[in-house]
Amino acid sequence: MTSTSAARPVGELLRQWRERRRMSQMDLAIQADISTRHLSFVETGRSRPSRDMILHLAEELDLPLRERNHLLLSGGFAPVYAETPLNSPQMSSVREALGQVLSGHEPYPAVVVDQRWNLVDRNAATGVLLRGVAPELLVPPVNVLRLSLHPRGMAQRIINLGEWRAHLLHRLRRQMSLTADPDLAALWHELDGYPCDQPEPEIERPGPGDIVIPLRLRRGYRELAFFSTMATFGTPLDITVAELAIEAYFPASPETAAYLQHQHHPD
Repeated sequence: MTSTSAARPVGELLRQWRERRRMSQMDLAIQADISTRHLSFVETGRSRPSRDMILHLAEELDLPLRERNHLLLSGGFAPVYAETPLNSPQMSSVREALGQVLSGHEPYPAVVVDQRWNLVDRNAATGVLLRGVAPELLVPPVNVLRLSLHPRGMAQRIINLGEWRAHLLHRLRRQMSLTADPDLAALWHELDGYPCDQPEPEIERPGPGDIVIPLRLRRGYRELAFFSTMATFGTPLDITVAELAIEAYFPASPETAAYLQHQHHPD
């Protein structure tokens, strides 16, 4: 959402988020345990919601913390969720946790990203993913999706580029629908414009023996295969923490596992 959203009526914003979540007024009213009539009055501006009601409806709509602050501002209330810089002293425990996860995942690659897929931190093992990437793509701020799909980035080494590209764009499109973030929409349009000489499946179907969509990378005469998991903080009350995610890569083949282990312990 743009900063201008704070100047729009809170009821209008709530209605737009409800529609974005594909919920009727009755659906949301039942879920929030309020009357449909009261919700209708809130959305049309006939009733001014309290601070607690705004937060209650935002919780039922599963809104990002940043958007909950925008709703509060639109309703005439002060934001309640802080956005603390990651390098601040009070975030030391968060930084320590991230560092432990990254180092503990070696010899496999892992990265920390924010909600717009900008790189926050990475472990040493990510070097295997970044070989051959154009230096200008590694100048901060580094966007990991751009790094993956740019023709001078990892894309030149991705064997199943069409399949992997379709997967990343689909994931980004889903995130756009959940957050309504215009920066994510701009990123999607940029990535969608990158060239690809492989078919891009509209529906993700497994190949023979596949249980996940693998990232297949060319490494000299080898093919390295990975799958990944995403982890977030379980109970965030700070916007910075809520928008962090750890993507951890695992070997999808015994050959890849052996190669990474050898790189980590060459002797």
